[in-house]
Amino acid sequence: MKANELREMNLTDLNNALVNSKKELFNLRFQLATGQLENQVKIRSVRRDIARINTIITEKQALS
Repeated sequence: MKANELREMNLTDLNNALVNSKKELFNLRFQLATGQLENQVKIRSVRRDIARINTIITEKQALS
């Protein structure tokens, strides 16, 4: 997800995206532990998406 796309979202949408990303990260870690995950780079990209979402949430809360 790009930062510009995230900045256009409101706080409720950002929180929903954060929950979905955390669920996806959990599932990826579970797949990694069971040996089913083929592309391990996906974990890093989801972690960075979570960091981006948290950063934008913090920015929006500071502006409010």
